[in-house]
Amino acid sequence: MRRIGRTLVTAALAVTVVGGTAGWASGDRQTAVTGPPPGTAAWRSDSVSGRPLPDPETAAPAEVARFFDGLGEGALQQLLRAHPLVVGNLDGAPLALRYEANRIAVVATGEARYASLAAPGRRILAFDPRGRGQVAEVFGDLERAEHVAVIVPGSDNDATAHDAPGRAHTGPAGMARSLRTATGGSVAVVAWTGYTTPVGVGLDAADGRLAEGGAVRLARFTAGLDAVGTPDPVLFCHSYGSVVCGLAAHDTDASDVVAFGSPGMRAGSAAALHTGARVWAARGPSDWIADVPHVRVGGLGHGTDPASAAFGARPVPAGDVRGHAGYFAPGSRSLATFAAIAKGESR
Repeated sequence: MRRIGRTLVTAALAVTVVGGTAGWASGDRQTAVTGPPPGTAAWRSDSVSGRPLPDPETAAPAEVARFFDGLGEGALQQLLRAHPLVVGNLDGAPLALRYEANRIAVVATGEARYASLAAPGRRILAFDPRGRGQVAEVFGDLERAEHVAVIVPGSDNDATAHDAPGRAHTGPAGMARSLRTATGGSVAVVAWTGYTTPVGVGLDAADGRLAEGGAVRLARFTAGLDAVGTPDPVLFCHSYGSVVCGLAAHDTDASDVVAFGSPGMRAGSAAALHTGARVWAARGPSDWIADVPHVRVGGLGHGTDPASAAFGARPVPAGDVRGHAGYFAPGSRSLATFAAIAKGESR
């Protein structure tokens, strides 16, 4: 009976698993935005130079890249103007073309909450205005970079919160800027809020439903980077974002996967991720994620603590990290180690 009681208590506690930066707050059930980008129906019925267009849902990014390689400038501009939301989100399409397509798409929404994303100099690699909005932004020159990092954030992140004021080192864009600065500008960093994240604490944060949808999108996104010739990325996965990375790890070509402030990766060990990437983990001494039960009961919870010795990840020093979102604070040991991993200097 005692053992059953402990299991029931653990199951109840698992409901409090949280994935983001909002802290202990109530959560609302989210509808995941998945599938091909808006405008796909019109894209599918179109053609260019007599050629059918690659299907955004079924064509592999490598196939998309080959298609665009065979187009002249006139055809590229035709597709850009007619289908900006598809081109901007089409993994495997040329990077510069996607930046311009997303600028057009952001402006076309007419929504003030997105206006800053169209500012001169911003490199928006993906933009989807559906739901709370999804966005991926590049910091640095992704086309020429020798090293690439991708930030995968946790709960309470979307296209509006992506670069919100007051989140200089904690929001997706803030973490990306901080990492790029710490590497001396030698790494191109992508802030990837490319999935529907949980809001606060609730079943969305405790189960894997949104992470499963996010993992499919992350795997395709990294395949798109590979298709246009970028180096294998390092994935930096915060909180619920580490659940996404855990589910996607087997299907990406990441060189390293770094989980920090993690509620679990839906795997019992680093080996169980079935990835050739090096797996790292960090948790600061005051990170409240330590109080979340690292269990899986009836579909709730995300499993073994990646920062525990039992998981088998390489440890990242985080003794000076404050709170749940302080891992990219300038001068911190965690940021210095992250920078070394991103540059391929840590062994």
